[in-house]
Amino acid sequence: MDKNNTLRITASQELEGLRLDKALGQLSEIGSRSRAEYLIDSSLVTINGKIAKSSYKLRINDVISIELPPEKPTTLAPFELHLDILHEDQDIIVINKPAGLVVHPAAGHGDDTLVNALIHHAKDLSMKFGENRPGIVHRLDRDTSGVLVIAKNDFAHEHLAQQFKNRTSHRLYYAACIGVPLMPNGKIESFLARHPTDRKRYASLRDRQKKIVRDSKYQTDIGKWSVTNYKFLKRTDSGLSYLQLKLETGRTHQIRIHLSEMGCPIIADSTYGAGKKIGSIKNKIHQELIGQFPRFALHAAELGFEHPTTKAWMHFVVDWPEDLKPLLIKLGLI
Repeated sequence: MDKNNTLRITASQELEGLRLDKALGQLSEIGSRSRAEYLIDSSLVTINGKIAKSSYKLRINDVISIELPPEKPTTLAPFELHLDILHEDQDIIVINKPAGLVVHPAAGHGDDTLVNALIHHAKDLSMKFGENRPGIVHRLDRDTSGVLVIAKNDFAHEHLAQQFKNRTSHRLYYAACIGVPLMPNGKIESFLARHPTDRKRYASLRDRQKKIVRDSKYQTDIGKWSVTNYKFLKRTDSGLSYLQLKLETGRTHQIRIHLSEMGCPIIADSTYGAGKKIGSIKNKIHQELIGQFPRFALHAAELGFEHPTTKAWMHFVVDWPEDLKPLLIKLGLI
C-alpha cells in the first residue's frame, strides 16, 4: 500500500483464470466480492494501467492497481426502534420486520429506516467504504412484513449473498389476491425492469408484439431475469385466492408484478392493479373488508439459510401480523 492509499499486486499462478471481482474479494483489504465490484464499477481498479471489468480473467503477472477510498464515519443517524429479533449472534441478526418500515435510507426516509435502527442496536455492523446499507443482504418492500436476515460482518454478508445468488436459500411468501389463477401451481418467469411510462413501478419486458418475454435466453440489456413459483392454497366464492410463493430470484416488486400480470393482484396493492379489480368482487361484505386493509396482503413467512460460520441450517417461520390476520380470517382465506 503506497501513501496514496493504492494497493498494487501482481497476479500469481494461483490467481490465473479467476474473475477479477472474485480475486479481489479474497483480499483482506477489500473483504468481500460485493465491495470488489463496487471498486471496479467506480473505475478504481486498473490492470496493466487500463480500467478493468469485473468479468476480466486474470493472467499471470498482470499488475493490478486498486485505489482504496478512505474509510469514513457513516453519516447515518441512529434510530431508536424496538426490533422483533428472532435470532442474533456475532455474525447475523434475524428479525421479523413489521409492515411500514423501510429497509434502507431512500428519498423521504433518511433516518427512520431499519438500517438506522440497526445502527442504534448493534455497534459492530461493518461500515467499510461509508456504505449506507450496512449488513443488508436482501430487502422487503416497506409494506411487506416478515423474516429478514442482516449480516454483521463482511464474511457473513458475502456468504449469505452467495446463497441468495445461487438459490440455495429458502424463501416462502403468502399472498391474498383478487382473482384465482388458471392453474393450481405454476412458475412465472420474465425480465423485470422499470415501467416504460411510470417510473415508480416496474413491469415485465415485452417484445414487439407486446407479449411478455418468457425466454431467459432472449437477447436484451433491459431488466433482470426473475422467477416466482406459486401454489394455490384456497379460494372464496367471491373470487379471492390465497397463494404460497417461492422465490428463485429476488427482484424489486417481483411477486407483486408477477401476480398482477397473471390477473391476480394482491389485495390492497393499488400500485399494481388491485383497485381496478375490486369491482369484480360480488360479495359486498368482502368488498368492505378489503377496504379495511391497511396495506397490501403480502407476508414473508419463512426464511432458511446456512449459517455463515457454523454451517448449521437456520430456519425461521413467522405468522401473519395482527394488522392483517383478523381480516384474512374474516375473508375465509386462513
